[in-house]
Amino acid sequence: MSNLSRRQQNRLNKENRALDAALKVFSQFGFESATMEAIASEANLTKPTLYEYFGSKDELFKAMMLAPRDLMMLAFDEEEDDHVSQLWTFAWTYVDTVMKPEFLSLARLIIGDAKRFVEIGRAYQASGPDRVLEGLTKYMVRQGMQNRLKIEDPELAAEDFWGLILSAPRNKALHIPDYTPNIHMLARYVHNGMKVFLRAYSVDVVHDLGKLSNLIESSANRGARR
Repeated sequence: MSNLSRRQQNRLNKENRALDAALKVFSQFGFESATMEAIASEANLTKPTLYEYFGSKDELFKAMMLAPRDLMMLAFDEEEDDHVSQLWTFAWTYVDTVMKPEFLSLARLIIGDAKRFVEIGRAYQASGPDRVLEGLTKYMVRQGMQNRLKIEDPELAAEDFWGLILSAPRNKALHIPDYTPNIHMLARYVHNGMKVFLRAYSVDVVHDLGKLSNLIESSANRGARR
């Protein structure tokens, strides 16, 4: 049961509506052309209410980019000692986020505007990818200290994992808008990327690959990925 009061829950619901609406509007029009009025309308909120929750378009944009990062980091519960399952959960949460049509459209717009509007590109990078990398790097540090992964450079280990699980299909989707890989195609990259990462970084390769094999088999038996 939620410990939030009805007023707090109502505010949270409105904030979530605003974030969903912001993603839709920003992905359609880009940062410069998107307006707080259009976002408020999409969220079925008044503009003063939107400004009450997010003081500016910049602030709303940053909050929109941070929300998926926070969801991805839930995979790394420090009390959980099954790092293979944690990496699996992170990988699929990452896939669910960055392969959304809205996020792909937003990334294309940001890339297209990066030269003309340098600060927008920096804000996108700082609020989204950089924050995810920061959280993943801290996780790699912990796993190295707990002797589960062989970590020499935590940031490079994080970059390796990130790149291995999805870079190829995402890059293709960014450049070919009508390319829509199905779940089986995405699973091919995620599963292979995790295998390669564990072979390179695991302290107990056989055990960890066995755990991964069980996760893959279990997801296949359920007709799902996790």
